[in-house]
Amino acid sequence: MTYKNVYFLGIGGIGMSALARYFKAKGFAVAGYDRTRSILCEELEAESIEIHYDDSVDLIPANFLQKEITLVVYTPAIPTKHSEFQYFQQQGFTIQKRAQVLGEITRLERGLCIAGTHGKTTTSTMTAHLLKQSKVDCNAFLGGIAKNYTSNLLLSDKSDLVVIEADEFDRSFHHLLPYMAVITSADADHLDIYGTHEAYLESFAHFTSLIQEGGCLVMKKGIKLQPRLKQGVELYTYSATEKADFYAENIRVGNGELVFDFVTPNEKICNINLGVPVLVNVENGVAAMAIAWLNGVGAEELKAGMESFAGIRRRFETHLKTDKLTIIDDYAHHPEELLASIKSVKALYENKKVCGVFQPHLFTRTRDFYKDFAQALSFLDLVVLVEIYPARELPIEGVSSKIIFDEVICNEKILTTKKDLISVLKLQQFDVLLTIGAGDIDMYLPQIVEALR
Repeated sequence: MTYKNVYFLGIGGIGMSALARYFKAKGFAVAGYDRTRSILCEELEAESIEIHYDDSVDLIPANFLQKEITLVVYTPAIPTKHSEFQYFQQQGFTIQKRAQVLGEITRLERGLCIAGTHGKTTTSTMTAHLLKQSKVDCNAFLGGIAKNYTSNLLLSDKSDLVVIEADEFDRSFHHLLPYMAVITSADADHLDIYGTHEAYLESFAHFTSLIQEGGCLVMKKGIKLQPRLKQGVELYTYSATEKADFYAENIRVGNGELVFDFVTPNEKICNINLGVPVLVNVENGVAAMAIAWLNGVGAEELKAGMESFAGIRRRFETHLKTDKLTIIDDYAHHPEELLASIKSVKALYENKKVCGVFQPHLFTRTRDFYKDFAQALSFLDLVVLVEIYPARELPIEGVSSKIIFDEVICNEKILTTKKDLISVLKLQQFDVLLTIGAGDIDMYLPQIVEALR
């Protein structure tokens, strides 16, 4: 690469910020634009990366205006009418999607690419941690902030393995060239892009055809997907509930601990103690351990790694725990994730009143799955719904949180706004509060904790 500068449009996104850190660590000059100053943006600024928050060509640092030595990386969330994006296009800069840049990295290193509608962030972060704390080591681009490393980027000076969260949005994962891949799930999502579940599954099938000879696919048992593997690519299945090539058995839950045995094709590793003791993490853990085991991580290293795994920021993260109240935040934004999150909380806190605050993410997703969202939310004792977080989308007529609200069947439900959320919560009675969604609901947590403490 002849570039000296890398400029990011949408630098504050979880995947973009990892790339920004990567190029900074490799000695490139890095700067960028984002619409809002998030916690991630503040962290990047503290690492001497220049960021501005108004869409203005005048704010681009002068040395990033030299097209011969500047690579521009953008996220699909950036609209095509964005003036900086248009400037770079008109001036003939090299402009690449984040996924294209990651694809280049998988051509230089051995990519361990984790795909799936849900579970991919936890599985990829667990995989990276298992490899990192073993003799094998790895690099990683993660879709969340790993609490063990307070970062979404891990670098190694001795390993050519790179763990990458393979995102199916906008067919991004088709740019990758995996050495090994995992598919955690393939429930319908992003129907604004794909149109039908069949087209969505076809996209995953194409992803499997990109795995390099000598590599393998580790796929959750029971996924309705016909992989298209090259000759010389192995297929393994995994499960948390039934026999497969890799599976969990003898699961024990109690006293805040979750322990199980991990069965591989040729050995059983007993008493795996899950660092984040949530039932859904057994399945994620089996997939992560399968990939780590296939890359030479030993039994004792697997046990130590799973026990010391501290989790991910915004993935089932506890913000308050007192005798009277527990507050948990979770990034769940697809009906299946929502259901798994709610069921995990209900199992962990039996006989307690659980209140869920849900912020739907995207108008299209709400339109496509509002009945499924309502069905999942109906398992709660009290549901509080706030307005939809639009992200990259414009409003759709007739689509609001109310269409979910009207379908929810539980004893107590409230439709409110983010502005009034805290005053509404102060009037309610509950033992556990679960805030859920992939928007900016987490920005309100400090005030929620303060108000309810």
